[in-house]
Amino acid sequence: MDTTAPWMNQQLPADARADLLLAELSLDEKMAQVSCYFPADITDTHDFVERFPHGIGEVSCLEARSALTLDEVTAFQHRVQSEAMRGSGHQIPAIFHMEGLCGAYLPGATSFPSGLGRAASWDVDVEASVGEVVGRQERAVGITHTLAPVLDISRDPRMGRHGETYGEDPSLAAALGVAYTRGLQREDADGRRTEAVAKHFVGSHHTEGGIHGAHCNVPDRTLVEVYGKPFQAAITLGGLRGMMPSYNSVGGEPVSASPRLLTTLLREQMGFDGLMVSDYGAVGNLHTVQRVAESFAHAGLAALRAGMDVELHVPQGFGDELRGWFATGRADVTLLDRAVRQVLTAKFRMGLFEHPFAPSARERDTVFRAAGDRALAVQSARESLVLLRNDGTLPLRPDTARIAVIGCHASSARFFFGGYTHYSMAEGKLAVNSSMAGLTTSGDDYQAITDTVPGTTIESSDGPAYEALLQHQQPGIRSLLEELRLRVPGAEVTWSYGYPFAGDDASGHDEALAAAAKADVVLLTLGGKHGTASIASMGEGIDATDINLPSCQDELIVKLATLGKPIVGVHLDGRPISSDAADRHLSALLEAWSPAEGGAEAIVDVLTGAHGPSGRLPISVARNAGQVPVYYNHLHGSAWHQGESVGFPDYVDAPHTPRYPFGHGLSYTSFDYTDLSLSRTQVSAEDTVDVTLTVSNTGTRAGTEIVQLYVADPFASVSRPVLELAGFRRVTLEPGQATQVDFRLSLTQLAFLDADLKWRVEAGEVRVLVGSSSEDVKLTGSVFIEADALIDGRHRSFYAG
Repeated sequence: MDTTAPWMNQQLPADARADLLLAELSLDEKMAQVSCYFPADITDTHDFVERFPHGIGEVSCLEARSALTLDEVTAFQHRVQSEAMRGSGHQIPAIFHMEGLCGAYLPGATSFPSGLGRAASWDVDVEASVGEVVGRQERAVGITHTLAPVLDISRDPRMGRHGETYGEDPSLAAALGVAYTRGLQREDADGRRTEAVAKHFVGSHHTEGGIHGAHCNVPDRTLVEVYGKPFQAAITLGGLRGMMPSYNSVGGEPVSASPRLLTTLLREQMGFDGLMVSDYGAVGNLHTVQRVAESFAHAGLAALRAGMDVELHVPQGFGDELRGWFATGRADVTLLDRAVRQVLTAKFRMGLFEHPFAPSARERDTVFRAAGDRALAVQSARESLVLLRNDGTLPLRPDTARIAVIGCHASSARFFFGGYTHYSMAEGKLAVNSSMAGLTTSGDDYQAITDTVPGTTIESSDGPAYEALLQHQQPGIRSLLEELRLRVPGAEVTWSYGYPFAGDDASGHDEALAAAAKADVVLLTLGGKHGTASIASMGEGIDATDINLPSCQDELIVKLATLGKPIVGVHLDGRPISSDAADRHLSALLEAWSPAEGGAEAIVDVLTGAHGPSGRLPISVARNAGQVPVYYNHLHGSAWHQGESVGFPDYVDAPHTPRYPFGHGLSYTSFDYTDLSLSRTQVSAEDTVDVTLTVSNTGTRAGTEIVQLYVADPFASVSRPVLELAGFRRVTLEPGQATQVDFRLSLTQLAFLDADLKWRVEAGEVRVLVGSSSEDVKLTGSVFIEADALIDGRHRSFYAG
């Protein structure tokens, strides 16, 4: 590399260096910079030079999911980077990108719980540490673009990607998303910097029918206030540098081709100034799926006009035809220059011109795994567990002699790994139909699956290849059954298959009932298979109309109840458990989500009482799909607060209220809330109020409480939510111990979009509420805002400090 070139002056800002280099590029080099190389096999990249003779903007590392060693990944990065720099007339390095929601797709990388599980921890410190681990492990093989965090707000458990999100609340998602972004966007000792790519801007979980990628009919106020808030917080507080628009249309406009959403809203109003990359195949979808472009070239031009910078994962819209349009003047080349400038600026920010290649194997291995990475995975899994109900059966008594474990999930750790974990992505390639993120490995025709889970169209995955893959990725990992036998050696622990993860197969019920009849406690593993491709019951593109337990599981719960035994349920899936039978008959119920590699240890920790449960629901749990959407922060006059204007407080066949409320979770001890104090009660719109209270552990065991601060606006100029989360604190106390809990509540956090869609803090009373869930408020107070004020929405407060 010519270190004397003017753009190699490290004293210049990244954008100035980009301008200097841009002025030297040919049209072919510019087109290369907005394109992406997707190798089907990282060990065979012979097609790169032929397809991209002028270099490349981005390189996908998704297929590193199949790598056997880190050496393979490092060799791939060095080989493609060398060819990319050689092909470019100016030795421009490529950006290598990879997913990062639950960890890197790399041999030996740490796998973390699903986004929804981590949200249940309400732990911003752990979330920042998770981001740090993911960024460090990916940079160790030269990857500096991480496609995370997922900042979607999800109010619809029918959607298969429900488990990727931080849940239904924009303040919780904002706090966790900022923490993850800050942790991820670190730099290594040499100066390589990771840039986060937040997904999926914006409103992608508001789809009609809960169908992935379908149209979203979202009001502008909801789009910005609710769905936009985590993105704005990550931009303002986290310094977010990357963005990925969603597949869907909003109000008839495909997001990837919407100047209103990508330029006016995102760049101009929200202040995003980083690199925008398409979701895989999203630009081509403008032509083939949403049909707003009559050709791929028209699609590419529309995306560029909207503000897109790079097309992932292969050139469709940003291809040869569009290049010809730029060459002949049919398309304005300044649109291309704007995108290329963003690409080059990002590459300079990442330090790629100084450090284009992955570290050596020796350097890589010293930083790839740190001593605390495995412990962090266990801690994250443990904190994600939510005790939904308990009659005292948990924790298990030390003198329990016989435990009957029932359910397919108990005998294999495969069920711990949800969608977008390394294992899930790798095992998806073994399926007959493997489709995700714009990729299909089953050919053009959707192949028929002949070996299905009974009563479903889901492919069976009981073959030895799946277990062998798991043991290769996670050597020695224990199933829940194995962990129980190891940790409770004084008990006889038996196992019965009982039922599969979906469908109506009851053939295992009799054997399970016989085992349960001999036990002191029955432990049921419940739920589906959160993952990838046709072997999963939920995941990307794997949506459902039924959000309840399958009949094979519900029916056995009813049968087991006749035995009169204590029954403990452990639920594993990407959506929360919802079951009438479980509510009626289970003695205790533990929501475990998709806990990844720390799952077995974390679950047994809580079952035995080695650690108390501390998770709280990041979503309201619907009773059935007919109730969707159900969320706590609905507007006055809606949901179960529709008031006396209708007169009927429930459906004719179910309550309006959720099965379990947002913020709910039980402990093995009890907590008392006292002494609420507000530092001031008469305030201006830009004041800060200190909120203090005392929390005491009044039980006999140590425990962690999540103190939740809410606000409510009783009367406003537009309909406002009945309750909104403003902040939260994790508090761990010994028996009899008390502590003061402090919040700093900025009144700008109360701003909303008024009738003219301006950010306004409105005069009047605001209630301040503190409790252990959205339905369990312990203490209340009020402040009075003296006068209205219009504020800058980009720099408002997003959650109480």
